[in-house]
Amino acid sequence: MIILHVEDDEDIRDIAKMALEMMRDFTVIQQDCGEAAIAIAAETKPDLLLLDVMMPGKTGPETLIELRKFEHLANTPAIYMTARVQPSEIYQLKRTGALGVIEKPFDPVTLGQDIKDLLDEQSK
Repeated sequence: MIILHVEDDEDIRDIAKMALEMMRDFTVIQQDCGEAAIAIAAETKPDLLLLDVMMPGKTGPETLIELRKFEHLANTPAIYMTARVQPSEIYQLKRTGALGVIEKPFDPVTLGQDIKDLLDEQSK
């Protein structure tokens, strides 16, 4: 599974990439901002969009709106990663078309399984 991971914090990007690629089920393409993700969107065909919510420039939800304009990404599953996990915030994020939210700080040991669980919920 190819994941397009958009995260402005380099340490979080490094940890997420290492945690996900150790599982061997995931290949991770990373960008440090929404604008960069949009710029490469035409060249990539990820199976999942994994987006930080709070980023300089475009936020995760703003980035998702722009990515959805690409025909090949219109229905690509999306998951947000954020420290903002109040029920009302999660509700609003899901309304943007995301499968769910993974709370930061995340557990690197369970990150891959958390993603798989959210994808499994979608397929039910």
